[in-house]
Amino acid sequence: MTVNTPLCFRGKKILAPMVRVGTLPMRLLALDYGADIVYCEELIDIKMLQCKRVINEVLETVDFVAPNERIVFRTCEREREHVVFQMGSADAERALAVAKLVENDVAGIDINMGCPKEYSTKAGMGAALLSDPEKIESILTTLVKGICKPVTCKIRILPSVEDTVNLVKRIEKTGIAAIAVHGRKFLVLSCLFVCLLERKKEERPQHPVHCDVIKAISEAVSIPVIANGGSHDFIKEHADIETFQKATAASSVMIARAAMWNPSIFRKEGFCPLKDVMQDYIKYAVRYDNHYTNTKYCLCQMLREQLETTQGKRLHAAQTTQEICEVFEMGDFYEETTAVFEAKKTSLETKMQDEDDQMEDPDVIKMAVRFDKREYPPQITPKMYLLEWCRKEKHPQPVYETVQRPLDRLFCSVVTVAEQKYRSTLWDKSKKLAEQAAAIVCLRTLGVPEGKLCEGENHLINKRKRGDQERLISRDHGEDLAEPSHKKANFIEETSDLDVPKM
Repeated sequence: MTVNTPLCFRGKKILAPMVRVGTLPMRLLALDYGADIVYCEELIDIKMLQCKRVINEVLETVDFVAPNERIVFRTCEREREHVVFQMGSADAERALAVAKLVENDVAGIDINMGCPKEYSTKAGMGAALLSDPEKIESILTTLVKGICKPVTCKIRILPSVEDTVNLVKRIEKTGIAAIAVHGRKFLVLSCLFVCLLERKKEERPQHPVHCDVIKAISEAVSIPVIANGGSHDFIKEHADIETFQKATAASSVMIARAAMWNPSIFRKEGFCPLKDVMQDYIKYAVRYDNHYTNTKYCLCQMLREQLETTQGKRLHAAQTTQEICEVFEMGDFYEETTAVFEAKKTSLETKMQDEDDQMEDPDVIKMAVRFDKREYPPQITPKMYLLEWCRKEKHPQPVYETVQRPLDRLFCSVVTVAEQKYRSTLWDKSKKLAEQAAAIVCLRTLGVPEGKLCEGENHLINKRKRGDQERLISRDHGEDLAEPSHKKANFIEETSDLDVPKM
């Protein structure tokens, strides 16, 4: 496919992908100070594939939300043309599925092939890929052919310069747009069993970066090479970025720890006072509702040797975003910003309610009810009672239509029974809860028992007990227990999904 984005990897200053650091506030701050491209932290493909893309109208962001409501990746319009999404993957099809999920919201896709951490390598991801060039080619080729955004990868160097150059040449042939090279070595073990049992030997930040190897790579390939790993030896201030670039003959420079300590390293006019940098970071953290633990972690990385000061100890003790703001004398900013968001949320809710009222089907029977599983016997639900009633009355089985509200991600379900629709006016935290509430409305309207504990003897429980006894008798007599799928018990329903995770 033809790349239809202006993203270029030559002559750029880039924020490196860093776990727990490369979230939205840090990426935006780096862009403010002069970074050209920002990489998000590595996100695992399997975790991303469980996420749902949600437009957050209050924050004006695009959120990728896990089933437990945790925000896995958040981005916004400000960084759309600058952010590269880095993923951890060891499977070409999964990598492509994730890339397609996010490609309209990012400027590029990167595959992490340099992380030496055990959680990554044990799953065949990160630096473990360096021992499997064929898998590297499969993943990168699949991505290049499958999406319309540029694809990059980030590697570590191998023990041998020749082996590293040969690998990079193979990678270049996949058609990727650029390659980032961390100039420290990773020992590739040929035996996967040994790799899983022995501690891998990789060079750490205290080891010198191998500028000569990055230079050899830069001279061997035609695609842009992004030099990484210079924070310890080279990059102490903005002017050093160019020095590192010249030493490696690279097209661009990627900065990790130096940017984590003070993201104003990207500012050509020089560093900003750390106090100002931290306050700027906090403003973005509040503005984009960053989780307080992540905000605190990043601020601690900036404070470094000042963590033992009174301010550092107060930061370490903070347990909310508001407390963090108070540590840095930004309590008023927090209150003003959150008040604006609450007002905006209320306005959007009112607007949506007005739209709901205008579009409301007058033929739908409504009732304000919720499903509370504590009021029902284990594994017995209103949906089961409604299904049983429909079968007894010779009606088609109930049909549920569920929608999710974008603003707060709550669900509402409408159930159709005998050509009549029913719904609860209350919105729920999960699809299954909303369906149960709709079933309750229908049952109460019809005057049919819904299975609550307070209703006395439960015929469905007795029916299940009889079924269990019949199966035991059949087993004792040696009869074949296998049944056609259409004859299996009608009332077994998963209940684990009803344990709604807290927001």
